[in-house]
Amino acid sequence: MMQLPIDDILPQLLDTLSAHCNAVLVASPGAGKTTRVPLALLGSGWLKNQRIIMLEPRRLAARSAARFMAASLGEQVGETVGYRVRMDTRVGPGTVIEVVTEGVLTRMLQSDPALEGVGIVIFDEFHERHLHSDLGLALCLQTQAVLREDLRLLVMSATLAAEPVAALLGDAPVIVSEGRAFPVETIYAEGRAAGRLEDAAARTVMEAISRDEGDVLVFLPGAGEIRRLEGVLKGALSSQGEGVRVVPLYGSLSAEAQDSAVAASPQGERKIVLATSIAESSITVRGVRIVVDCGLSRVPRFSPRTGMTRLETVPVSVASADQRRGRAGREAPGICYRLWTEADHRQLQPESDPELLGSDLAPLALELAIWGIADPAELAWLTAPPAGAFAQACQLLRSLDALAADGKPTPHGAAMAALGMHPRLAHMVLAGDGLGFGAASCHLAALLSDRDPLRSSRSIDMRLRLEALHGGAPGAGLDEATGRRIAAEAREWMRAAGIRPHAGAERDAECCGILLAQAYPDRIAQRRGDGRFLLRSGRGAIVPELQPLSSAPYLVVADIEDAGADSRIMLAAPITLAEIERYCAGQLEWESHISWDRSALSVRARRKLLLGSLVLKEGPLSDADPERIMEALMGGIAEQGLDILPWTRQSRQLLERIRLMHVHNPDNWPDLTEATLLATMKDWLAPYIGGMRNASDLGRLNMTDIIASGLTWQSRQQLDEEVPTHLTVPSGSRIAIDYSDPTAPVLAVRLQELFGWQQTPHIAGGKLPITIHLLSPAHRPVQVTKDLASFWQQAYFEVKKDLKGRYPKHYWPDNPLEAMPTNRAKPRG
Repeated sequence: MMQLPIDDILPQLLDTLSAHCNAVLVASPGAGKTTRVPLALLGSGWLKNQRIIMLEPRRLAARSAARFMAASLGEQVGETVGYRVRMDTRVGPGTVIEVVTEGVLTRMLQSDPALEGVGIVIFDEFHERHLHSDLGLALCLQTQAVLREDLRLLVMSATLAAEPVAALLGDAPVIVSEGRAFPVETIYAEGRAAGRLEDAAARTVMEAISRDEGDVLVFLPGAGEIRRLEGVLKGALSSQGEGVRVVPLYGSLSAEAQDSAVAASPQGERKIVLATSIAESSITVRGVRIVVDCGLSRVPRFSPRTGMTRLETVPVSVASADQRRGRAGREAPGICYRLWTEADHRQLQPESDPELLGSDLAPLALELAIWGIADPAELAWLTAPPAGAFAQACQLLRSLDALAADGKPTPHGAAMAALGMHPRLAHMVLAGDGLGFGAASCHLAALLSDRDPLRSSRSIDMRLRLEALHGGAPGAGLDEATGRRIAAEAREWMRAAGIRPHAGAERDAECCGILLAQAYPDRIAQRRGDGRFLLRSGRGAIVPELQPLSSAPYLVVADIEDAGADSRIMLAAPITLAEIERYCAGQLEWESHISWDRSALSVRARRKLLLGSLVLKEGPLSDADPERIMEALMGGIAEQGLDILPWTRQSRQLLERIRLMHVHNPDNWPDLTEATLLATMKDWLAPYIGGMRNASDLGRLNMTDIIASGLTWQSRQQLDEEVPTHLTVPSGSRIAIDYSDPTAPVLAVRLQELFGWQQTPHIAGGKLPITIHLLSPAHRPVQVTKDLASFWQQAYFEVKKDLKGRYPKHYWPDNPLEAMPTNRAKPRG
């Protein structure tokens, strides 16, 4: 067997694990840790015929590692060495080393928290910080602390800062293997590339294959860029004849396609592998001497604010860039072309963010609930789950009936967790089975778990995907391999859920909207015109192009890009109002809306059928609560002001007279200012407005009687005596007093009617002088006074000169105190 750098430290590692239960191994890329460490542990005395579980972040890496180790032993996979990945298990009764992917480890822990029969759990490539790696380590640490102090844990990484992990593992020993990588020359771009990413990559690849030897590994952010670059390269290579093959490598490819991409090229042939970050670590792509790195990675970003996840393209970290470069030096000296400048490289963050910080935490929250943990703080984490995202996840799980109000899992939640799929899809499968759509729900779950098989289609209609899966959409573009893989996954979930296949699968599309409403109840959307929709959460969404679903009254959105003012709907299915009422009945709420309509000056009583922010139905509320009607009416009066009430001169004067008495005697007279009246309407107005709804009804009120009803008989007598409504002046006229200013009541009277009135009259028990507005014969003010005697003695004669000239036919005596008052031009004579 070929000597590898990791072999030098294996004795130290074995001694450490004999003396300690936990350890951290840091080994450079290419050191051989993934395939040599598990085999080296087979003979350890502490293992005692127990199994070794090694966690690999990706299925491709898990299968490759198991096959390599089995071949090293001269065996087939499934004998001493086996693997368990989703939908593919190769283990036998004699299997000691099991290479598993992240979800599988979680299921093993949930079914057997003590991990009986397991001697050690190895976390490989821990630096990638996948959510399930962090979760698995946290659960294993609790298992070790509570149930299995003999259980050993080994964390292995190529680029991880070892100290925090060692501290988390109880100050575990750290072992370092320097590794042995062949030298790799690094070439940076001279400037930032203009135009499309794949065009810049294509130019670099074509230059590299003409100048350098070996196969090429190109790192791209996603499958879309891989497909576009594949087309560009095949066109560029077509003129060069045979000898160079372009192959994609990403997670949703079949196992056969992935294995083919990493296998060594036949003699005389070169290959260009277009890969996502799946090829960054754990696996060796045979024959690679050249790496072309675009420097970007696509990661999910979950928003607790919207409850949605969007894929975000971000620059790689320095650690990831170094991992990618190292792929060129696994088997011989190599070269790495970086499509960014050296200055840009200095701006990269040292390490990638843990997946746990930007992910939808619903799967983690459900796993913790099944484990018996309501608060993540009860476990030891390298990075704690964000509180906002975790609360959002628990809220979603409650809406899916997975968690009870106390945070404990329901029986339905336990059944969801057992399926090993996202809680949304698990709920859809179980609920769909109960509705008689079990097989359809599994087909739909398999489609939603994979990349969109019709991603080249402009249609967002999820029903087309189901029809294509069943061969009912000719020309839809679903390739045979993809269809087989998705169908196999659907069958696996049917088996896991105990659902039997059914005839007539081509009718699955008819229930697509109903099923999506089970998985995405928060994404039911209502059309608001022109391809624009309102989600149940209150957020806007838009169908990107005009198509049949643009005019659907209701949609259920399965995939959405949360960006901009309105999110972009990527996948959806229609649902009818009748289906919402039937299949989402427990989420609907009738709400009575009784409110004041300012434009109509009336109380409106309506009932609305609501689904979150969506108003599904609306109509008059015939049996509205009279108390609520009255409250709304008083609210309208408060909004409009007291002027909406039918005040007469008499009622307003009564109000003002009482206000005057309050100003001068606040202890014995009520406060009837507008602010107080508005605040106390329930006391003084409510008894009179029963059955009323609008301003027209209010017009029937007698405000004089209403205001007076608040006074005792004695108070009314005192009011009439001390604050009269009118005063009789010397001419005999009975003139109303204006009490609008409670500190200065006004008597407006023609000057000639006051001849002979020597003193200013007083009210309020003689305490308050009347302010007299003396008017001309044309009823225009000529003088204002509170001292009538002084007016007669000093100002009258000047006023007389002016008025006599303007009104010569009227009576202007020289001695007003002895003259006869008159309400005519001249006194009767």
